[in-house]
Amino acid sequence: MKIRCGICPQSCELEEGQVGFCRARSARGGAVVSDNYGLITSMALDPIEKKPLRRFYPGSTILSVGSFGCNLRCPFCQNHEISMCSRERARTVYVPPEELVEKAFALKSSRNIGIAYTYNEPLVGYEYVRDCAALAHEHGLKNVLVTNGYVNEEPLRALLPLIDAMNIDLKAFTEDFYLTLHGHIEPVKRTIAIAAKACHVEVTTLIVPGRNDSEDEMRDLSEWLSCVSADIPLHVSRFFPRYRMADGNATPVETVYALADIARERLKYVYTGNC
Repeated sequence: MKIRCGICPQSCELEEGQVGFCRARSARGGAVVSDNYGLITSMALDPIEKKPLRRFYPGSTILSVGSFGCNLRCPFCQNHEISMCSRERARTVYVPPEELVEKAFALKSSRNIGIAYTYNEPLVGYEYVRDCAALAHEHGLKNVLVTNGYVNEEPLRALLPLIDAMNIDLKAFTEDFYLTLHGHIEPVKRTIAIAAKACHVEVTTLIVPGRNDSEDEMRDLSEWLSCVSADIPLHVSRFFPRYRMADGNATPVETVYALADIARERLKYVYTGNC
């Protein structure tokens, strides 16, 4: 008998012991569970601006943690060493929620405001994010989610009361682009629209030469985002060759600046990144 995972639109149907598309969830004991619960691959105290969040407690720091796994397949992934990794291959340290929150609280003297769930796709480890976020709020800490936004509506809405800010990747503004990533654009647009009503949201688009760098596409993207809210900050970010696109070219700086100017026709806050 197969069991369907309800966390994201991949909707994996798994037999007992089978691992899902994300490499971080599997069917065990008649349920789909997280295989990466508490298994941390990366931890750092980062400036909040690095998430990137420019209009959420600027000048502060945040304890950033990541695990392994992702539910998309971006050939340009900047963190592919962990996002495309399995439990067997990942180098991890087990950090239970209580210990993580203790670490975050102890860093308040270093201007730390809370915990950012980031580096890989955090929502494939939904249960760990939920448990840590609830405990963090009990200790007066903020929760930040850095995500591709590829999540089902029910778990998203259940988690949002615990989340204070999100940076959501909007990889492009065409369905064809998302199909190359083994995903769809509409769930991501839905995530942005829902989250924007519940917490602080900023959006990032990585500009990949020849893939999503047309002026028309940026006009469509920024117009749609302005209809959600013209106050949502947009980060227009420069691509550098990585992973399966390591032999490509970096995005010309002038392209990033030009697309940012187009976005500013509709949006109040547009920032350029990696330039």
